[in-house]
Amino acid sequence: MDHTYHEERPPGRRHYEPGAHYSGFAGRDASRAFVTGDHSAAGLVDDVSDLSFSELLTLQNWLSFYEKNYEFVGRVIGRFYGEDGLPTPELAQVEAVITRGAEAGRRALEEKRKFPPCNAEWSSSRGSRLWCSPESGGVSRDWTGVPRKLYKPGAKEPHCVCVRTSGPPSDQAQGLPVHTNRGDLDHPNLEEYAGCPPLAVTCSFPPG
Repeated sequence: MDHTYHEERPPGRRHYEPGAHYSGFAGRDASRAFVTGDHSAAGLVDDVSDLSFSELLTLQNWLSFYEKNYEFVGRVIGRFYGEDGLPTPELAQVEAVITRGAEAGRRALEEKRKFPPCNAEWSSSRGSRLWCSPESGGVSRDWTGVPRKLYKPGAKEPHCVCVRTSGPPSDQAQGLPVHTNRGDLDHPNLEEYAGCPPLAVTCSFPPG
């Protein structure tokens, strides 16, 4: 994003020589193309205003790569830096989107650790089965949990998560009175599966 780097070392240099794959990036800010892969004249531009957070994060990762591996030599006057060398309001907007997205990603990761997704399988003959294990949902932990429906604000349907059944609630601040040793079972956004024992690790449902 208006950053310029110097690359003289082989084999990196040849990628930016005339006719090479990245030649269109030389001497200009073509930030958008790092994400879209569009190396045409229309794609080699600095307009990233309509990119999603994940796309902007990809762009940020590219910037980090260049900062680590290339010599920084200056900035291009344009969309993100003015003639005075100072950041423009548009750069501040992009950085704000990245910051908000990173925070949302952090919260989502915390929730996944708190409520890991269940294992699930279905067949026309046996119906469906939901179950928890110490690594279900790709979250390695020292507890197994039991299946529950988790209702998330804005979501049309609940999804199955594994819920810790002992110890204090995850959201309980330190120093509060003794808890009821029910883990997160009493979280208001959770619901038991009908027909499944409350503390069963596996819930099976016949084909309906």
